[in-house]
Amino acid sequence: MHPYKRSQRLNILIKEEMADIIMRRVKDPRIGFLTVTDVEMSEDLKLAKIYISVFKADERELTLEILNSAKGLIRSELAKRIRVKFIPSLDFRIDKSVEHGDKIDRLLKEIKGKEEDIS
Repeated sequence: MHPYKRSQRLNILIKEEMADIIMRRVKDPRIGFLTVTDVEMSEDLKLAKIYISVFKADERELTLEILNSAKGLIRSELAKRIRVKFIPSLDFRIDKSVEHGDKIDRLLKEIKGKEEDIS
């Protein structure tokens, strides 16, 4: 018996394959540096939400548009690489957790700087 549900194991597999497919098969020069940060599968395994982080903030929307227009290519390549009964529909989203972490880090540094000024 596996310690994880099937959807969790599939999340990990799809995340790895998705990163490789985007890097090697999507040949759009407008795509900058991006990272596949997470994949969330629905319980019925029919929908995969792929979270990406784009290095340059001004390129996020364009990158999202490019990936959404290449869904067919990405999905067919995914079908060649993994063995499941149904290949999930893909939904690309921007991962906001990295921004949130950066904001918290900046706030903590501000607080630390103010404490040093008081001392």
